[in-house]
Amino acid sequence: MIENIRLSFKGILSHKIRSFLTMLGIIIGIAAIIAIVSTIKGTNEQIKNNLIGAGNNTVKIQLSNGDTVCDFSYEAPPSNVAMFTSDTKKRINELKEVESSTFYRTRNNPDNLFYLNKKMDSSTVYGVDEDYFDTVGYEIVEGKGFVKRNFTKFDKVAVVDKTLAEGLFQGESPVGKVIDISGEPFTVIGVAVKNSSFEPVISSVEDYYTYNQTSSGLIFIPTNDWGIVFRYDEPENCIVKAVDTDSMTNAGKKSADILNENVSTVKGESKETSASVEYKSESLLEQAKSLQDLSSSTNKMLIWIASISLLVGGIGVMNIMLVSVTERTREIGLKKALGARKKRILAQFLTEAAVLTSIGGMIGVLTGIGLSQVIAKVAEVPVAISSASIVVSVVFSMVVGIVFGLIPSIKAAKLNPIDALRYE
Repeated sequence: MIENIRLSFKGILSHKIRSFLTMLGIIIGIAAIIAIVSTIKGTNEQIKNNLIGAGNNTVKIQLSNGDTVCDFSYEAPPSNVAMFTSDTKKRINELKEVESSTFYRTRNNPDNLFYLNKKMDSSTVYGVDEDYFDTVGYEIVEGKGFVKRNFTKFDKVAVVDKTLAEGLFQGESPVGKVIDISGEPFTVIGVAVKNSSFEPVISSVEDYYTYNQTSSGLIFIPTNDWGIVFRYDEPENCIVKAVDTDSMTNAGKKSADILNENVSTVKGESKETSASVEYKSESLLEQAKSLQDLSSSTNKMLIWIASISLLVGGIGVMNIMLVSVTERTREIGLKKALGARKKRILAQFLTEAAVLTSIGGMIGVLTGIGLSQVIAKVAEVPVAISSASIVVSVVFSMVVGIVFGLIPSIKAAKLNPIDALRYE
């Protein structure tokens, strides 16, 4: 085998230009496939990160009516949804997929928010429990957060996020300032920011509407104060933090099943009618998979097109090996006359074809990696080099050499030694 490989390199180097032109189809095909696979993988990772974020692994479970999330700014709470208890949270936290959980209420863009005489438009108010900041991933960067007595003594205190603090208070510290919610004064005690600085990559209009959520700031108040400014006994939603990204879907679904035990059948309504109101988890992994499939479907067609060049390259290998057999007919006859068997001749030419395409495959891999980086810079799309695709590409190029070198090798092995020695 080592002797065959040595002879293969000797034959390839003796016809450098011809060998390179023979490998060109293999090089182009492998490079194109590496570049496309790397772009697909990079794009899929970007989609997943855009939807899920930088590893916070949180899933929202919201009360929905059919396919629409319930918004109690415009509708009355359903009568068949019971309030959560500490036992409900305990059961959720005991799930193996769940690290922690929190209950919350929310109002988007309420029209009863003021600071001094200034109305706060496009802000969102959250009524949160003591586990909210830890579960969702907020940290207090100024002032202080909620303490236990804030939830038991109905203290009218609030924590704001950095966006609202910078936009509303214009450089002044918000701590100690009083904001008005539904005519009730709430004293700001702290400023919170997300632990992660993750921002989705927006590269198109579709990305903007998919990932962007506009808000001029967030206001957090203790959940026990919710009834003072909005409505008592309003159903809560839930956020669970999964132990890892892959557990998010199961964590959301199992938690939703527990929460739906608080949803009963309304008297006088069928079970099917009442079931239209239920807790549903947002399946971010499934959303990511849908977008990834949409992105990959087009690119898979490109892979098939790139594979055609591999076929063309294989035909080129077969052609040049047939030429090589013809050129070396007398050499083959001499070897047979000296006692070389058919399988020895067959192995020599098959090895030469495999070496030729393997070299082309390795050059194609390097070209594909370089091409991926060029695409990343020019088209501003992420790429992620797949080690699996590199190994498969090199092995596949070797297989192409063996398959397309088989016919010339068999022809060489079957030559009659007397006719071969007489060949001019």
